[in-house]
Amino acid sequence: MLHVVLVEPEIPQNCGNIARTCAATGCTLHLIRPLGFDISEKAVKRAGLDYWHLVDVRDYENLTDFFRRNDVRRMWCLSTKAPRSYTQAAFQDGDYLFFGKETRGLPEDFLESHRDTCVRIPMRSEARSLNLSNAVAVTVFEALRQLDFPHLQDFGKMYHP
Repeated sequence: MLHVVLVEPEIPQNCGNIARTCAATGCTLHLIRPLGFDISEKAVKRAGLDYWHLVDVRDYENLTDFFRRNDVRRMWCLSTKAPRSYTQAAFQDGDYLFFGKETRGLPEDFLESHRDTCVRIPMRSEARSLNLSNAVAVTVFEALRQLDFPHLQDFGKMYHP
């Protein structure tokens, strides 16, 4: 199982798309406050997120609270400023994948203290970054590909017995 960690996400639609990716893949979704939206049961129902019950969502006051409550042994920090590509990471079961807020990414001091775990998604220099939900999907599916898609339905076998 992989862990997707969103540090201070701001846009509810991105979180909804990321939650859907987590629902489809079995990843745990960790949300680090402050959030730019409401995740109460009432708000989730109003938004029509009919897959929310399929997601293991965990909520934290801040990064200190997150690390106090989780035994993080392996992590990857996604940043446009990282020195190497996410395809160079050797993902393992149980890894935590950290993504920052849409407007600023992960905090600079956090990136600096975890420099050896920072990876980026290659893109044109003229483009600032990918949409957060797209970046999560790209990274999660690369990690799952490396792990041979554990616990996910093999569509090839489904259509070609």
